[in-house]
Amino acid sequence: MMNIKEVRNELLNEKYYDIDHPSGLKILVMPKENYSSTYAIFATKYGSIDTMIQMDDGTFKEIPEGTAHFLEHKLFESEDLDAFERFAKTGASANAYTSFDRTGYLFSCSANFKKNLEILLDFVQNPYFTQATVEKEQGIIGQEIDMYKDAPDWEVMFNCLRTMYHNLPVRIDIAGTQESIAQITAKTLYGCYDNFYNLHNMVLAVAGNVSVDEVIEVADKALKPVEGKMAQRKVIDEPKEVLDSYVEEKLSVATPQFMFGFKESWDTPERTTKEEISMEILLDMISGQSSELYKRLFDGKLINSSFGFEYFTGFGYSCVLFAGESNDPKSVSEEIVKEIKKFRETGFDKTAFDRTKKKLYGRMIMGMNDVEGLANNMAVSFFAGENIFTDFEIFKTVTLDDINDIFQKTLDENYSVLSVIKPN
Repeated sequence: MMNIKEVRNELLNEKYYDIDHPSGLKILVMPKENYSSTYAIFATKYGSIDTMIQMDDGTFKEIPEGTAHFLEHKLFESEDLDAFERFAKTGASANAYTSFDRTGYLFSCSANFKKNLEILLDFVQNPYFTQATVEKEQGIIGQEIDMYKDAPDWEVMFNCLRTMYHNLPVRIDIAGTQESIAQITAKTLYGCYDNFYNLHNMVLAVAGNVSVDEVIEVADKALKPVEGKMAQRKVIDEPKEVLDSYVEEKLSVATPQFMFGFKESWDTPERTTKEEISMEILLDMISGQSSELYKRLFDGKLINSSFGFEYFTGFGYSCVLFAGESNDPKSVSEEIVKEIKKFRETGFDKTAFDRTKKKLYGRMIMGMNDVEGLANNMAVSFFAGENIFTDFEIFKTVTLDDINDIFQKTLDENYSVLSVIKPN
């Protein structure tokens, strides 16, 4: 039985449709009148951190690192035309990605929406792997792994994560290693596909110039009911301490790159939305472009416009990351620590809090005009057990006390790592 629910936010004057399809797939559709394009993403809750697969008896079996990314590559292939060739014939722009905690297959188009959606649902549901094609792909992905080793942005981040975490698979390169992908077989891929690509573990999110009826029409033809199976993630023990406080590598860069990270320890595997929002406000107050710290570092030529921050969090992990280019990364890290200590003593100013909150809320409002962002956010919200308007509702409730409370639990320099890429 099909269940269609309208989800509305009166304050934003926005709505989308939440559909429980008889196949078991969750479908989310946000029609945007007068938009020229439509964006769709078909995603599964399976990413690079999923290096364990749950067996029928409840135990977990290890799978090679990089399998999720490998599987993403292989799904575009078929016995006949690959998916990219099929999309090219309809004029759509198609792509896919593997992140730490999900894999997404997507397209955007300004015409032929129904045909493009048919292609998307078809190729993701019809895997075709042979040992010969797997071995061919091992060579291609092997080259990709080597290429990333020479990418300073990539290396500075993973060096930081590898030095920060002892056991969590977030420390593993999304593409895996040459050694790990060599262990992947067609049987491995089919096993992971059957476990993680069950429709009950997936979501289809669509935003733009589209109607609910169009989406359902295609879905009814392309999707068949399947037995419900939600893939489970294994909770992995991780020490509170970091492996080391400093890591350095030399690559071909003009200016040294750095990432300064603060590891966090929590009693639960995942942060709440309120905690994530509170951290975003907190970090913007400490180091956003209007902050005293940013101005001081920029005016002192310790950083340039590449400087930024991220609250990096997912299942089992969370950390704060500051990154950019600097001729003196150590001084940048020291200045960040100094600023944190200052706020420990003084607390945060109510006026600055109100100003930051207003700025970030405005940025969220602007995001409602971006169909790509909307579709992706609907997918992410679904996997988090929320809806796309939840952030707005929770954002309004965040107080200065919430900021000060979470500040006491985070940004401890005793659990920090400085990762640096220097010119060779």
